[in-house]
Amino acid sequence: MATIRELTYDLLRRNGITTIFGNPGSNELPFLQDFPSDFRYVLALHEGVAIGIADGYAQATGRTALVNLHSAAGTGNAMGGLANAWNSHSPLVVTAGQQTRAMIGIEPLLTNLDATMLPKPLVKWSYEPARAEDVPLAMSRALHLSSLPAAGPVYLSIPYDDWAKTAEPDSLRLLGRTVSAAGALDAGAATALAARLDRSTNPVIILGPDVDAARANAHAVTLAERLAAPVWVAPSAPRCPFPTTHPNFRGLLPASMAGISRLLAGHDLVLVAGAPVFRYHEYESGPLLPDGAELIQITCDPDEACRAPMGDAIVGDVGLILAALAATVCKAARPAPQPRTTPSPVAPGTAPLAAERVLELIAAIAPRDAIYVNESTSTIEAMWERMRWENPGSYYFGAAGGLGFAMPAAIGVQLAEPDRQVIALIGDGSANYSVTALWTAAQHDVPVVFVIMRNGTYGALRWFAGVLKAHGVPALDVPDIDFVAIATGYGLEAVRVETDDAFAAALARAIEGRRPCLIEVATAWTTP
Repeated sequence: MATIRELTYDLLRRNGITTIFGNPGSNELPFLQDFPSDFRYVLALHEGVAIGIADGYAQATGRTALVNLHSAAGTGNAMGGLANAWNSHSPLVVTAGQQTRAMIGIEPLLTNLDATMLPKPLVKWSYEPARAEDVPLAMSRALHLSSLPAAGPVYLSIPYDDWAKTAEPDSLRLLGRTVSAAGALDAGAATALAARLDRSTNPVIILGPDVDAARANAHAVTLAERLAAPVWVAPSAPRCPFPTTHPNFRGLLPASMAGISRLLAGHDLVLVAGAPVFRYHEYESGPLLPDGAELIQITCDPDEACRAPMGDAIVGDVGLILAALAATVCKAARPAPQPRTTPSPVAPGTAPLAAERVLELIAAIAPRDAIYVNESTSTIEAMWERMRWENPGSYYFGAAGGLGFAMPAAIGVQLAEPDRQVIALIGDGSANYSVTALWTAAQHDVPVVFVIMRNGTYGALRWFAGVLKAHGVPALDVPDIDFVAIATGYGLEAVRVETDDAFAAALARAIEGRRPCLIEVATAWTTP
């Protein structure tokens, strides 16, 4: 009979998982010994980077990714990334090694105390098997649970002496199991919902990240066109669910109650698909909805449905429901929305360049199907105004509001999408949270182009200090960081540029070279 370790690798194979992301410690070595030749281990130099790479990979593939962390300390280092994965509905199985069972009771070094409590509330399920023989069932449960709606991370703490134990014969039954979800509306419910949309005189559509995760972007386009409805993207969206070049596209909603209500004024029906209602940030009190408006939410997440403070909610498969609505609603007689007004191009300049100018150069030079992973937080609004995101899976952003997501996530996305160019847009403040990701990109030859927008300050934080009227705040500047030297030290090609022509040439050369590289460009800070 196979060992627990051998059976677990077979279980991973049967579920299509042959890549492991991690930063192992001593407790993880018994699982990794005699590492199978058909598996790939992507090493990160910090646990937060490991989970970020896995998060990007899981989001881009739509499949569960496995993360291998070290005990409690390693899990603690990864908690910021776990927050992003939880809020992004990223399917992850996170394993952490536990001390040998013979010593857990006396709490030696590297014991994971109260292991199941540590990652909560940022996981769907947290478990430490009561006996070694339960490890295969726990792994099987974790694999299925991570991907069922709403997808999300799960956590397993596994004592390191469990791997060598003999598996029970009945555990082989796990290898052939499938677990699937069905979340479509029946014909009657779809017809009733479509009729409600048809009765609206001025509907508006708000789309969130789970539309892109379901690859339902085309259904959203059809629905918007048939309803002749403007389309907004939900506040702080970590993905792009609708083509930014489409005439119905309006932009990114602000993350405030009053701001949203102002922009939705005059609409009698608000259809929200694949997003919470709503994820606010800036406190600007006001009505949750404008007068006379009703709201319908379509979500894959029961918690999102239940916690919404207004409107009706439907929990199901966002893609299937949008497809049904797009095929069922009547074509509206009203005229299509007029295309939004786009900002005027920024004039060429020299150092420091306007961030908007850098974005325009990227949009002009990058392949049309390029993928952007963003952590230049002070330029988010400018990105949504200027960038061409037309294909599913074109944009990723940290969903939890913390920093350190984009550099590792860009590597994971590029591993998942080798035929598309990934460009990571990173602020100089953000870059320091996960700069060791550059080493992993170099070691695995992952051809991400990292663009560091260097303005010497925490731009978004400086802006929010103004919103809060918090004057005299210290520690908002981050001068004198040489990202070219750092990147070179990690093995990347790197260059510093200060002019339009130099940046354009460096970007074109980086894309053509299909090698991991970093471009540091001096930019001026402006209020978002």
